[in-house]
Amino acid sequence: MGEHGQELPARSEKALAALRENEHFRSAKTVLLFHSLKDEVATHDFLHEVAKTKRVFLPVVRDEDMFMAEFVVDTPLKRRSLGVEEPQSPLYFGDVDVAVVPGVAFSAVGHRLGRGRGYYDRFLSQHVCYRIGLCFSFQRLAEIPYEPHDVVMNEVISD
Repeated sequence: MGEHGQELPARSEKALAALRENEHFRSAKTVLLFHSLKDEVATHDFLHEVAKTKRVFLPVVRDEDMFMAEFVVDTPLKRRSLGVEEPQSPLYFGDVDVAVVPGVAFSAVGHRLGRGRGYYDRFLSQHVCYRIGLCFSFQRLAEIPYEPHDVVMNEVISD
């Protein structure tokens, strides 16, 4: 968290406000979100808010692959690998309208630097949806290294 640690709650709220106003997100009926880690835009309360009007799915990792499971309000999540909290509902193999994706950094043209395991790239390459990177403004860089198989975001939203 470093130098930005004290500002993260306010920055998270600004980023989520921008996401709420995004036309693709607003019109989506099904969305893939993420249960944030401490250095990501804080989504824990946001998940509950969005689940009132949309079907919300969260990433679920099994072995080396990422899947989705529906986020069900008032159903406990289970802490899994890397400290990520996952729904315990059945895996969902359909598509979603919008995927909101965290990242360590995003480039100006939507390349994403993840945590190095490739889960999101493999997953997104198999699902047709509008891809929104969600991050803090200090995570937006002019350029980042990328590989040909990396999936590019349609847009990046930050505080």
